Amino acid sequence: MSIEVLLVDEDRDVLEIVQTFLEQEDDLDVTSEADPESALELALTGDYDVVVSDYKMPRLDGLELCAALRDRDRPLPFLLFSAREPEDVQPAAADAGVTGFVQKGTGTEQYSVLADKIRAAT
Repeated sequence: MSIEVLLVDEDRDVLEIVQTFLEQEDDLDVTSEADPESALELALTGDYDVVVSDYKMPRLDGLELCAALRDRDRPLPFLLFSAREPEDVQPAAADAGVTGFVQKGTGTEQYSVLADKIRAAT
């Protein structure tokens, strides 16, 4: 059975790359959304197992997206996938109800780490 992942990032190129790598895993099925407000609606109405979101996005950042889900009693696991340093984000992330954090980087090992975190969160 596949894990349904909602992937959110305003950068469509990043969405495409991350989705490609995650879908190489047999158990992950990824839906991508570049607009965080649309992603909120998808997360509230769709049948997703986990949300993976960038931190810095226009109109609604990753922490605000997570907090909006929590405010609506949607207890989906929520992972931040961000280039920010973990210590810069984690206190506010914990307050927003974020489940985990994976730092974006160069190379492809970050995608394996992200896939493992997705599995562990669901």
